[in-house]
Amino acid sequence: MNIDTIGDWKRTNDCGNLRRDDIGREVVLMGWVNRRRDLGKLIFIDLRDRFGLTQIVFDEDFDEISHDKAAILRSEWVIAVKGKVTPRLAGQENPDLPTGDIEVKVKELKVLNETEVPPFQIDGKIDASENLRLKYRYLELRRPALFHNLAIRHRIALSIRNFLNREGFLEVETPFLTKSTPEGARDYLVPSRINKGFFYALPQSPQLFKQLLMVAGFDRYFQIVRCFRDEDLRADRQPEFTQVDLELSFAGEEGVMDVFEGMMVDMFSKILDYSVSRPFPRIEYKEAMDLYGSDRPDTRFGMELMDVSDLLRSSTFKVFTEMIEQGGVVKAINVKGGASFSRKKLDELNNIIVDSGARGLFWAKLKPEGWQSTLNKFLAQEIRSAVEERLGTKEGDLIIFVSDMAKVANEALGLLRTEISKRLDLVKDANYSFVWITRFPLLEYNKDEKRYVSVHHPFTAPLEEDMPLLNERPEAVRARSYDLVLNGEEIGGGSVRIHNIGLQDQIFNILGLEKGEVKKKFGFFLEALSYGAPPHAGMALDFDRLVAIIVGAESLRDVIAFPKTQRATCSVTDAPSPVDKDQLAELGLSLLYP
Repeated sequence: MNIDTIGDWKRTNDCGNLRRDDIGREVVLMGWVNRRRDLGKLIFIDLRDRFGLTQIVFDEDFDEISHDKAAILRSEWVIAVKGKVTPRLAGQENPDLPTGDIEVKVKELKVLNETEVPPFQIDGKIDASENLRLKYRYLELRRPALFHNLAIRHRIALSIRNFLNREGFLEVETPFLTKSTPEGARDYLVPSRINKGFFYALPQSPQLFKQLLMVAGFDRYFQIVRCFRDEDLRADRQPEFTQVDLELSFAGEEGVMDVFEGMMVDMFSKILDYSVSRPFPRIEYKEAMDLYGSDRPDTRFGMELMDVSDLLRSSTFKVFTEMIEQGGVVKAINVKGGASFSRKKLDELNNIIVDSGARGLFWAKLKPEGWQSTLNKFLAQEIRSAVEERLGTKEGDLIIFVSDMAKVANEALGLLRTEISKRLDLVKDANYSFVWITRFPLLEYNKDEKRYVSVHHPFTAPLEEDMPLLNERPEAVRARSYDLVLNGEEIGGGSVRIHNIGLQDQIFNILGLEKGEVKKKFGFFLEALSYGAPPHAGMALDFDRLVAIIVGAESLRDVIAFPKTQRATCSVTDAPSPVDKDQLAELGLSLLYP
């Protein structure tokens, strides 16, 4: 049977494609009652499907039987109608609707399904709590805005697949049931029934499998893949998420960046008709932290962080001079037009600085008569002039100073920079700004575990020029890693991989992993490296976050069909949920909690 056929009725059109050229045609439409207006002799209904809306009319003079049957219709009933396409009366056209020039006068009506009263209205403004809408997500998905997001998501995925196919990549599926390697976030564990007492882990990433595919000679792999991390949720994080994963053989940083830049240019052109220029700017991690106080800077506006320690060293303000003597810094930003900020607003900004762990801020408003600041008596005129010159200030601007150790001052001012940009609406225009952040630290020291840990993952290659520092100063070694940032959001990250078993063993040793532990966790992978692994590099793109940025969604939940709540539960199915004792016994498990 034709999929558009109900009984002896075949759907001829969807609810979004009828136009003036169709006037006079006999058509069959099927969909949901979006809105009903009963004017007595005339009953108007907006019929909705995923493609749009068409106004249908039950006219007593045109067909009395169908008119009488239409009187029982209510919102969200599923119906099919046969009728004739006619023009709307002059002056009653709807220019905001693609089908707004026509209507369908109904001759026959079939009620395909009635409905209970929905828990919230589908049409119109959102009038229900988020919890209720998540519980009835399948109803909220009928809303055009949410459906639009998922339709765009589909188009983005299709664009990526087509682009990578043209670039010679093969899409290969990797296992979901795999081995737990708890070096990053917590794994979701799956007990094995056949091998009692043993567990699979759901993958946080296909990292090892895609590297094995390079050993296997696949040369160019990709996958739009589901991944899982058992971590706390927030607006930009879900326990199960989608990433665009790829790996290239005989390639380094440049090869991966070239592919991703081409992908973004192609995608933004096709999806948004937006021209992205390349190559994308590149900033080393240290420079990004110094200039923006963040490793995911929003480069759509200025307000860079400036080190003014050398200018303030000769001031008489002890808060500054003592910090400089202790090895700290004084950093400053110029808020253009910020001299109009009230004392209340400045106190709010100071709270942000303090909450971030810094000691607080000092400020100076540039008024026509000079600086308005408590710093005036401590800073000679020549010092103030030098600060103004370095920051590029003018009358009406606001200078904000933070004095602390460099890492604390950078991060505090970075947070403040982002907050001020939101308050001043500095990025209101719809533009997109990409930037690569490169050469992250390879390792960082974990004081709790009293050992070095990988900043990205333990398979990331160190920068060749830093290799002599590996044993003596591991924290100074930079990685051949790179993150792609869009509008202040990290949307992807990757690295050149270690393909030499000797170097991989050295990294494991620096991480404090004993040989037995390494063999247990990664023995299969190290064995694979010994069989001729080519140089290779790769990257993973956060697909959910990319879609959210493109459609302008505030939360990842707005671009995922059935998202989890902040408690990592599914409101539709009420998962996770208890299981029968017999199921647990079959798995050889018992619960510590009732």
